[in-house]
Amino acid sequence: MEDTEFSRSERILLSVIGLIFLVVIAGLVFAPEIFWDDFVKVYIWDPIVKDAGKSGDAGYTAVNTAVYIATMIAAVIAFQALFRKWQLPVDDKMVWALIAWVALAPVLRVMEDADYFKEGIDVLFISPLIHIHLAAWLILSAIIGHVGRKNHLSMLTMLLVAYIAFTGLLVLPSVHTHDTGHAWILGGSIAGAVMIAVVIHNTWNWHEIPRSMLAFAIGLITMGLGHWAQLVSTPWVNDNDVLPKDHAVLWPVLVAVVLPAIITWAVWRKGEEDLMQLRLTGNEVGVIPDGMTLDEWESEDRSSHPVEMLSPRGILATPMVAGMLFGQLCDGLATMVGIDYFGFSEKHPLSDAVIQFGNDLDILAEGAWLFFLVKATLAGLIVWMFSELRIESRQQHLRVLIVLAVMIVGMAPGLRGIGRLILGV
Repeated sequence: MEDTEFSRSERILLSVIGLIFLVVIAGLVFAPEIFWDDFVKVYIWDPIVKDAGKSGDAGYTAVNTAVYIATMIAAVIAFQALFRKWQLPVDDKMVWALIAWVALAPVLRVMEDADYFKEGIDVLFISPLIHIHLAAWLILSAIIGHVGRKNHLSMLTMLLVAYIAFTGLLVLPSVHTHDTGHAWILGGSIAGAVMIAVVIHNTWNWHEIPRSMLAFAIGLITMGLGHWAQLVSTPWVNDNDVLPKDHAVLWPVLVAVVLPAIITWAVWRKGEEDLMQLRLTGNEVGVIPDGMTLDEWESEDRSSHPVEMLSPRGILATPMVAGMLFGQLCDGLATMVGIDYFGFSEKHPLSDAVIQFGNDLDILAEGAWLFFLVKATLAGLIVWMFSELRIESRQQHLRVLIVLAVMIVGMAPGLRGIGRLILGV
């Protein structure tokens, strides 16, 4: 089967997903009292509005958590098939670009935590809407990369227009909402545009799509960090007329960011040599040679093949493993520091159940230490699973999107947690 063709199971799954989508849309139009009033409004929309409002930090429920998980799984299934059909790249450069977009979400989410965005715009920066509308901008940046692939100047121009549209429509309209300075906000916004040009200039050998995606994300991250700096420089009161808390910054950053980064770097170093040797043989980590099925591969002893010999350690030096490992450790440590030492609370019911169980054990401080141990164990299991996993070439898009989903539920909340600690919001 050609990589650009859907398998029978994929056609069935895509049909089921499409049917469910049509049923939901039809229900919202023709039976709003059931689909909207009794379900979507209660379990999805009202928590989003509450989270964006003065009360803030609306907790998740078992129902909306299940809906979000099911939606994420459906998205992974659908998009991996579409991305493979469109022959989008799945190399390390694409993963780095996706990591940049995962990091962008908490940068903007922390701005919402600080009540920067005015009413009406703020709901777009609450989960899950933040991921949905950022996905639309990500797709736009990919389209820009494809359209401008033959002319670097046109790609840069379109990216700058998209950047101005994003900041002009979603960010800068809220600049006068609070009594604060503007120097860092203005400087960060200008620096964001400059960074887009810098990334484009320094990624001339990249595929045009991840190149455009990375440049746009880095530009928006730079702009967002400028707003962080403004909050530190001239704090504004939130919607409850409360100034940011004066938290210790250095040791939480060392624990929740620097320590995971050091561990990730050490793991990366262990796999560098094997990955280099594997790619010199013309193979990719964990991917069996073209023209073979997984059943055929496993039907014989392949222990002497480079893929089997070098993949277990080689995959440690890939951004897939680095992003997942750093994200899970960062999330676990940021949650532990925030809850056990700074009085934050957990919103997700499953995570909170783990924390409460750890609290009942009455061993260390509050119970978030157990959450970190669970996250660290999960990270180890994921790394081990990927080191042992063998896939066909047509399954590489699925692997990358699984990695993206893991980073969204790991790295994004971890960076958000440390961002809130840094800014005291």
